[in-house]
Amino acid sequence: MAWGVSPRRQPSFPVQALYELCKRSFPSPSAASSSPPPADVVRSISSLMDTITPADVGLRDYNLEDDRGHGFFDSNLLKGSGRLPRWARPIKYLHIYSCDAFSIGIFCLPTSSVIPLHDHPGMTVLSKILYGSMHVKSYDWIEPTVLASSQPARLAKLHTDDVRTAPCPTSILYPQSGGNLHCFTSVSSCAVLDVLAPPYNDDAGRICTYFHDYPFSSLSAAGRTKVAGNPDNYAWLEAINTPVNINMHTGMYTGPTVQELQT
Repeated sequence: MAWGVSPRRQPSFPVQALYELCKRSFPSPSAASSSPPPADVVRSISSLMDTITPADVGLRDYNLEDDRGHGFFDSNLLKGSGRLPRWARPIKYLHIYSCDAFSIGIFCLPTSSVIPLHDHPGMTVLSKILYGSMHVKSYDWIEPTVLASSQPARLAKLHTDDVRTAPCPTSILYPQSGGNLHCFTSVSSCAVLDVLAPPYNDDAGRICTYFHDYPFSSLSAAGRTKVAGNPDNYAWLEAINTPVNINMHTGMYTGPTVQELQT
């Protein structure tokens, strides 16, 4: 299957348009090369995601500083339940669509919740903040690989360390660049629309690994290591081998249902 986008009818709603554009643009993993999608393909999808609003995906667009952490769902299930402690407020994942080539979904994060530092092996990821604010910290691996001498940690360079507030442009990370390893901390209640191409798949070796980051100055390298610029822009990342306990539940997607194209 070749990369590229061919003219089609205009879909009736933005999520359908996003699905159809991804369907035409991303080949199945068996047909894909190890290189990321062409820049024009990524730009087309990113531009479309920039236009998507909370209402387009079934989320209410109002002041979402709801300490219960559930105000953004169009549901009466938890109304009147009172305030819940922060540890009891889960991150919600709303599944929209997935196939071997790509997935589309939404993460809804209550204030101060965290998605820990993790990677996206062999994947291109587009993320659009639909509402709210979040702190994003991301890294890319230093190549060739540089290992620490005292523990199983690998050197990475900081790519992003800032707060992003909607509306803002869709962010893009690639298999080897753009901040492939990242973590999110919600500054306020927020939601992120994600497109993963291809999605995680344990059988295909696309396994999510979580990491702990250490300051560059805290560890020494196995060999002599010189870094360009400020050492604070580098960190040692060590894989977390114990299970990561994230309070994340599957929520109900209430936006327009994707109508699959016939192949």
